Amino acid sequence: MLPIFLKTLPFFGLIALGYGAGRIRFFPDEATAWLTKFVFYFALSAMLFRFSANLSLGEVLDWTFVTAYLAGTLVVYILATGVALIRKRPMDEAAVEAQCAVIGNVGFLGVPMLVLLLGEAAIGPVMLVLAVDLLVFSSLIVIIITTSRDGRVALGVLMSVARGLLRNPMIVSIAAGFTWAALQIPIPAPMNEFLTLLGAAATPGALFAIGASLASKSAERLSVAVWLSVCKLVLHPAAVAVAALWLFPVEPYSASVMIAATSLPVAGNVYILARHYGVAPHRASTAILVSTAASVLTVSTIIAWVGQ
Repeated sequence: MLPIFLKTLPFFGLIALGYGAGRIRFFPDEATAWLTKFVFYFALSAMLFRFSANLSLGEVLDWTFVTAYLAGTLVVYILATGVALIRKRPMDEAAVEAQCAVIGNVGFLGVPMLVLLLGEAAIGPVMLVLAVDLLVFSSLIVIIITTSRDGRVALGVLMSVARGLLRNPMIVSIAAGFTWAALQIPIPAPMNEFLTLLGAAATPGALFAIGASLASKSAERLSVAVWLSVCKLVLHPAAVAVAALWLFPVEPYSASVMIAATSLPVAGNVYILARHYGVAPHRASTAILVSTAASVLTVSTIIAWVGQ
């Protein structure tokens, strides 16, 4: 485990650097917001496009993989929802807690880290996990929150969800990359160098932005955050491992990448959604804070295990 821990340490070191810069206000909230926007719309999009343009959808799309990931994830999602409802929390808050329990930082942290640690062959499985998270669960939380408020699923809500997906640069860049690959057009050398140069900024920029954004988050309901962190860092990988290794057997390497992806801490976009809808944003921010701190050890442990 120690070699894996030492390899993950630089990633968390960049997060810690960003956190320190944010805490002393050397890197204020406005700077973090603009850095995040640069990474989200430019650097990470370039990285994802280049990765997907060198693959084919047929190589990546594995319905057994999707079934196993959805099955394991839904078990934890339903468990977190049930626990929230038992605590007599309203349905919209339960949806936010369930999102914290299963949505990891695959885009900003998972793509660069897992590709480095598990090899370039991890690109396809990681992007498939990212696509399911964006298409299924990011849509589900919006539908549940709006339905719990309005009492019904309105057509306008579904249209809004669809527009949000179409405007998401990660989805757009992956889809554009696969389209480019399907057309079998070679990437010109200058374009490939441009994408490589821009995409190289994604890893340090994203990790620094994660840390800086954590510096501005406040803690609330620590016991709930610990529970949600256990769901995300322990129960989610365990449930997905059972699904991928025994219930819906997935090719071993792809299964190991899937399990490693589920070990990542709570994603920052959960807080963004919670703040946008005014539903338990401090609870989401505390879960992100606690899970990111704990993941320094848990991510290394799980990656070392799946690496065997």
